[in-house]
Amino acid sequence: MSSLRDAAMKSKAWPFEEARAILKRYEKKDPEKGHILFETGYGPSGLPHIGTFGEVARTTMIRRAFEVISDIPTRLICFSDDLDGMRKVPENVPQQDMLRGHMQKPLTSVPDPYGEYESFGHHNNAMLRRFLDTFGFQYEFISATDFYRSGQFDTTLRLAAERYDAIMNIMLASLREERQQTYSCFLPIHPETGRVLYVPMKNVDAVRGEITFDDENGREWTLPVTGGNVKLQWKPDFGARWAALDVDFEMYGKDHSTNTPSMTGSAKCWAAANPTT
Repeated sequence: MSSLRDAAMKSKAWPFEEARAILKRYEKKDPEKGHILFETGYGPSGLPHIGTFGEVARTTMIRRAFEVISDIPTRLICFSDDLDGMRKVPENVPQQDMLRGHMQKPLTSVPDPYGEYESFGHHNNAMLRRFLDTFGFQYEFISATDFYRSGQFDTTLRLAAERYDAIMNIMLASLREERQQTYSCFLPIHPETGRVLYVPMKNVDAVRGEITFDDENGREWTLPVTGGNVKLQWKPDFGARWAALDVDFEMYGKDHSTNTPSMTGSAKCWAAANPTT
């Protein structure tokens, strides 16, 4: 093993280079949580595809490379963004008209067009897990719906309310002027329609952990940020997940490279909740 580890520490293959960069962060002290956490995300708005496979495969390569050069245990989480609102009906699924009647609802609140699972999100999550299991990937699955609604995200969401202005300052700098007028890092889920709303905030109460907003019909609502009443926009959600789960590595492609400052910047806003992130 020592000769293999020696070779791995010198290898110029990209998985080993990435693995060494992770190890360097813990050269003085092992992570307090006792393991290195790898994460990969999945948007279950459609069926899993080769891109999903590639993301999990490449992350697994780095995980295995890390296990060669270090004795620190590892975990891999596959996180499904199934609380996202359905913004488009996939063309390759049945019951198109039915699905169009549930636009902007969380994917786990949209009926399964195949009639096999609790929702469209549950169906696609099951397809993802079967897909990954077929290739023998070792991973743990987390549903965003469960994560938000079970309270596992509540501490981070309360902190988001406390640091709302700091998060917004980071995000607004990355947006065009027109988008800045309506943007909020919080997306409320309408108590009556169940739709994920893209509306500006009228007030964010950091003490109570509540947001106040007008819905699409001009009615005012106040909701707690906890318990699955809201979700975060996708860029702040990246940073919040990294902090809440204490993620050590998540891969993303060049298509997101321009978003790095806002994603990492929002992650720093949660640093007090998790100083190691």
